[in-house]
Amino acid sequence: MKILSVKRYKGSTFEAELDDGRKLYLHADIITDFGIRSGMETDRDTLRKIIYASNFRRAYQRALYLLDYRDYTYKEMLGKLVDNYKSETLCTAVMKRLTEHGFIDDERYAERMARKLVESKHYGFRRSKRELMQKGISEFIAEDALEPYADRFRENLDELLRTKHSRYLTDREDRKSIEKVKNALVRYGYDYTDINRAVKDYFENVSDPEEEN
Repeated sequence: MKILSVKRYKGSTFEAELDDGRKLYLHADIITDFGIRSGMETDRDTLRKIIYASNFRRAYQRALYLLDYRDYTYKEMLGKLVDNYKSETLCTAVMKRLTEHGFIDDERYAERMARKLVESKHYGFRRSKRELMQKGISEFIAEDALEPYADRFRENLDELLRTKHSRYLTDREDRKSIEKVKNALVRYGYDYTDINRAVKDYFENVSDPEEEN
């Protein structure tokens, strides 16, 4: 197999035409790494290596481009790459390089996301863990990331009752309103035992206007 011509195509991309009519569009780095030139003879094995190296570079650069805009979990990025480049073997190799260079780090991602879920969104442990795992974070990494917030979960629960849900908690005998609040807090990811404790404490700590008079 022979490379008939190599010419600049666009920017740092070159067009290499083969004697079977195929045209390869290769980055200058690939041209240099493999010493590709007009009139060069090559075999199928070498050609496969050239194509693989070119696709690897494209996928790797695509990943870096995406990471410029936001962080990704391993699972998210692998899915993005496979959707574009179809070869899971190739994309897994790219992910290995990204991980080795610290561009993909699920523990770092989980720590940052856990902080946002707990401190900004005030989610409970269950909801926070579910949100992390939906992003592709493993159960163990998710639990480790949430471990430092054990006390904060209780504080957040009490704060939600005092602020967001206080208008529904004006009468301890109003079971319908209280259940509505409890169900909302379950959706936030809090455990029923903790919710019942928090509601009980809320009513005990809120002053009764009639008693003050």
